[in-house]
Amino acid sequence: MGVLELFLLALGLAADCFTVSVAGGVLLRRVNWPLFFRMAFFFGLFQAVMPLLGWLGGSTFSGYVQPVDHWVAFGLLSFLGFKMVAEGCKPQEEARFDPSRLSYVLVLAVGTSIDAFAVGITFAFMGYGSLSSLSLPLWMIGIVSFVASVVGSCLGAWCGRRMKFRMEFVGGIVLIAIGLRILIEHLVTE
Repeated sequence: MGVLELFLLALGLAADCFTVSVAGGVLLRRVNWPLFFRMAFFFGLFQAVMPLLGWLGGSTFSGYVQPVDHWVAFGLLSFLGFKMVAEGCKPQEEARFDPSRLSYVLVLAVGTSIDAFAVGITFAFMGYGSLSSLSLPLWMIGIVSFVASVVGSCLGAWCGRRMKFRMEFVGGIVLIAIGLRILIEHLVTE
């Protein structure tokens, strides 16, 4: 995967962090830098660690699945993408969490990073054979998620409840597009 594709993947994964952060900012209705950075830290950390855990599990079985790895990557990314598109099409509900409590922040960080675990599994099937080859994607995913969370929190605080755009939809489309590109690239080279 090239740097641009990794960046787009990171943006797709960060869409949930962005959306949750917007909701937190909307609830607070004011800029709270310590809270915004704490949320962003945990979102970025979990978004970077979960692909690593998925990669560790996926690399154990990659020898068995290598003949169909492109189908696995396409299936996982498309599944996650369609899931995110479906979430983006649902009516926006009132946020029901207290973004100032660490326990809520941790639960949200885990919840928003589940998709990243599945992406980590696809990394194992895409030729990321060592931890050093995985360092750029992990750092990029973590940093983009951190930035998306800070930006989302600020937008939520500044825009209040007037913001209607759903980022999950865009993130889902990006994941589906990357899955399709992986599938087509492997089918053409076979």
